Parts: sequence; structure tokens; C-alpha cells
Amino acid sequence: MAAETAHAAEAAAHGFDLLPIVILLGAAVVAVPLFKRLGLGSVLGYLAAGLAIGPFGLALFSDAQTILHVAELGVVMFLFIIGLEMQPSRLWAMRGEIFGLGAAQVGGAIALLICVGLALGYPVAASFVAGTGFVLTSTAIVMQMLDERREMGQPKGRRIIAILLLEDLAIVPLLALTAFLAPGGEAVSMTDRLVAVAIGLGAITGLILAGRYLLDPMFRLLGRAKAREVMTAAALLVVLGAALAMQLAGLSMAMGAFLAGVLLSESSFRHQLEADVEPFRGVLLGLFFLGVGMALDLNIVAANAGLIAISVTAYMTLKIIVIYIVARLFKSGHAEAVERAVLMAQGGEFAFVLYAAAAGVGIIDAESNATLTAIIIVSMVLTPIMIILHDRFMPRVEDTAEDLDVADNLSASILMIGFGRFGQIVSQPLFANGCSISLIDTDTIAIRESLAFGFKIYYGDGTRLDILHAAGAQKARMIIVATDDRETTLKIVELVKAEFPHTPLLARAFDREHAIELVHANADYMVRETFESALVMAEEALRRLEVDEEAIGDIMEETRRRDQERFDIEICGGVYASRHLIQGNVPVEDRDQYIVKPGRGR
Repeated sequence: MAAETAHAAEAAAHGFDLLPIVILLGAAVVAVPLFKRLGLGSVLGYLAAGLAIGPFGLALFSDAQTILHVAELGVVMFLFIIGLEMQPSRLWAMRGEIFGLGAAQVGGAIALLICVGLALGYPVAASFVAGTGFVLTSTAIVMQMLDERREMGQPKGRRIIAILLLEDLAIVPLLALTAFLAPGGEAVSMTDRLVAVAIGLGAITGLILAGRYLLDPMFRLLGRAKAREVMTAAALLVVLGAALAMQLAGLSMAMGAFLAGVLLSESSFRHQLEADVEPFRGVLLGLFFLGVGMALDLNIVAANAGLIAISVTAYMTLKIIVIYIVARLFKSGHAEAVERAVLMAQGGEFAFVLYAAAAGVGIIDAESNATLTAIIIVSMVLTPIMIILHDRFMPRVEDTAEDLDVADNLSASILMIGFGRFGQIVSQPLFANGCSISLIDTDTIAIRESLAFGFKIYYGDGTRLDILHAAGAQKARMIIVATDDRETTLKIVELVKAEFPHTPLLARAFDREHAIELVHANADYMVRETFESALVMAEEALRRLEVDEEAIGDIMEETRRRDQERFDIEICGGVYASRHLIQGNVPVEDRDQYIVKPGRGR
């Protein structure tokens, strides 16, 4: 019996080898901090570590593709988290950027990049596959870069995300077109194509219905059990299940995860899901970059060095030109257009899928597939270096928070998030009344300058739940959001009302449209940052025109009333307006005031 137990233990030990996992983690732990310390970024650190331990370095691993297949889950989870940030209403608002800006960039890049293969003497079908594969930008690299540069929530970051979404969707028709271009591909019947399309649409429809009617009740039921590990398991089940459903339907796993995230974006469990998935996303995404580094076949690079050098240079240069031109045509500034071009100049992980499919149907041979894969990987490796050069020659104004006090275990009756010109004015009457206020901000320059005026501001990002707890949000009698970025403000309001629903929340709105978004996010009170000052200016103008004081009071009261009525109309989408107009409650001469027009009343 003892011998059998020992034998089973030995078999179990041989069946699960911890050494590869320890090597992978060790390589990342050593390389990434070192590269970040040198200012080269975490992505390049992962790539270098993968190359070092891979078949062409220390040869500690021989099969990089197996690791890549597992590590693709990091990209899948990344897109799930992005989906959680994209409420359907926000996604609908981005439709112009997705299908306008995204389609223009993808279409223009395909048209130009095909010419590279044709110029090198390759057939049309092979040139098409090679060029379109390079058009598909690396979602993993770009999203990681945006995250490190804190640009994901900024308008320029949202535009890049919109383009990445379009490229992710584009892989479906591109795979279908690859099958059609294959030798004998024309023989595929129309029925087969229609069946494939129907399966894909059916999978998307099924996922939407499941997300709408099953997911939120399921998480509510699990939430009552108060078992944190089960909630984490359920979060992973949703991500991986959605990815598997899309894969079985012949679509992109990443698209399935993104759809699952979008469907859960308005769930009351959104922030809990993000916190549960985030650690897995980070580890697996790092593993993906390690796998990419391992997959760089130095023998192929050496044997085809001239071709790879020409191709990488041509593809990246032409793609940069297209991205820059499209960005400028869509009214982006020069600096933003250049930054977007540098960030998105590389090929991406979906190119591996497209090239493998093309090799499977005979459009390209195995050697061409390996060469094209090497071209993509080299472009990925060059991207962090290009970003470093971009930031050196077009520097961004940055500062560090290493010497600042970070929000930790704060306690006050009021928590104020953001202490710029707006927050400073709001705080003065509160301090005069003897209120205790905890102040947090991310503007390191403003934090340092405020010390000269006697203000103690702690460094803290209000969009993070752990920072809110550290800043004492759970103890505060009131929370004031005075940040000057509309997306940041909206995200903080949504997070606060989800986690501290009974705490009164006052928020600063950028304009009328932003104010409506804050109302829908359940802010208890919001004020447009220029509204009151504009009314004060108008009141003084009337006074200098020698209008009677009583008349001025009536005019200002009427102005406020009309503005509030129009605001109420816009909040409820015109229902309020229709009811009052039909009932005849609005005088004929005033009805124009009740017609909501784009851009009116900012």
C-alpha cells in the first residue's frame, strides 16, 4: 500500500511539471522591471525575456506556439475588460468612429499595403493576404501602451480603441475572403457560405440574449451566496464561455469576450467582475508577449534578412502614412495623428490566424507563412522602440508621484476628488464652515504647488475602487467630484454610485450633454462648470444696460426655468416634451424652446 502511494505521488509529480511555470515567471520578474527602469517599457521587456528563454536563446522552451495559444486568453480577457467600459449607449455613440474612422483606416491601409507584395513579385492572392494581415494592428500591444500612458479614457485613446474594434470585426470577412481566394475556393457553394454566415449571426444573437436575460440574474444569485471564489469562477466562465462560443461559430474569441463585456457593462456587478478578471488578464497578457518573443525564429530571420528588412520597412512606413492621413482627414491634430501612427504601425496577433488560414488553403506555403510571421513579430518588437523615439523627439509633459503622499486611510466628512480651479473655489465655503475635507488628485504639479498655499492634497486616482476606500469614501458624509476630464468624471460617478449608493454625490459637468450623462449615472447633484458664471455675466450686462433690478430678477428666474425645462426634456429623450406639446401646455411662441437640437444649450 505504501509502495502504491509513493508510486502515485511520483507519477503526480512527473505529471505536473512546475519548472516551465517557474522559468516563465522568473523571466518576466527579472526582465520587465529592468526594461521599465531603463525606460524601454514592459512590452519590450516581455519580448526580450521570451527571446532569451526561447528556442533561439537559452532553449529552455522548444514550442512557443503552445504557449501562444494559451496566452491568447490574455488578449481575450483584455477585450472583456474593455467591453465592461463600453456601455451600449457609449458604443452607439462611437459608431461614427468605429465604422467611419476605423473603416477608412483599414480600407486605405489594405489598398496600399497590397502593393508591397505586388512590387516584390508575389501573386495577387498572396499579396492580399500578406498586406491585410499587417493591417490588423496588435490589440495587445496598443492597449498595453495606452494603459501605461494613461490615455485609454481620453478622446484620442477612444478613437484608437474604435479602430481596433473595427479591425477585430474585420477578421471575419477577411477569413471568408481568404477561403474564396484559395485555389478552388470559387467552388465553395453559396449554400455553404450562407450557412457559415447564419451560424456566426446565430452565435452572436445567442450571446446577446444570454447576456440580456441570464447573466445579471446569475450573478445576483451568486452574490447572495457571498462566496467570493465562486464569483471569480463565474466571471472566468462568462469570459471563456463567450470566447469559446464565438470560436466554435468560426468567429474571433476576442470578439466574443468583448461582446460579453459590453453585455455586462450596465450590470451592478461590473466593477466586481473587472476586479476578479484583472489579475488573470495581466498575467496571461504578459505570457502572450513572452510567447511572441519565443516565436521569433532567428534562423528564418537570418535566411531572409533582406526580404524581412524591406518588408517591415515598407509595411510600417506605408501604414504610418495611411494612419496619419486618415487621422488628419478626420480632424485630429498633428501630434495626435503622429502618436496614433506610431502606436498602430505594427502588425498584430490576428495576422497569425489569417496567415495560418491562408497556408491551410494553399495561398502561401509554409516558408512564406514563417517569413510573414517573422515580419509581424519584428514589427511588434520595433513598436516599443518607436514609442521611445517618439516620446524623445515629441515629448509628452509628464511628472512622477514618487515623492508625494498617497491617499491611505483618510477620514473626513467630505471627500473631494480633483482640486483644480473648480475644486478650489468649491472648497472655500466648506472650509469656512469648518468642514473637514480629504483632497485627492492625480495632477502632480498642482499637488506640489498647492503646498505653498497650505493645502494638503493626496495623490490618488478616483477611478480606482481601492483608492476610493483608502481615501475614506466609505466613511464620508458626502463625495464631490470636481475633476476636469468628462470621461474620468463619469467613470468616478458610476463607480461611486455602484459601491457607495447611499453617499450623496455632487459632480462637476463639462457641458449640457455631460450633465445628462451624469444624471443617468445617478449623480445626486451636478452643475455645468460655466453655467452659473455665464448667468452672472448676463445679469451684470443687464445691470449696466440700466435695466430695472426687479426686471433683472424676473429675467434671470425665467432663464433658469426655461433651461431646466429643456434639460428635463433632453434627459427623458423627448417624452416630456411631446406630452406637454400635445396637451397644449406650452404657448405657441415658446414651442421652439422645447425642440431639442444637437449642440444647443451647451
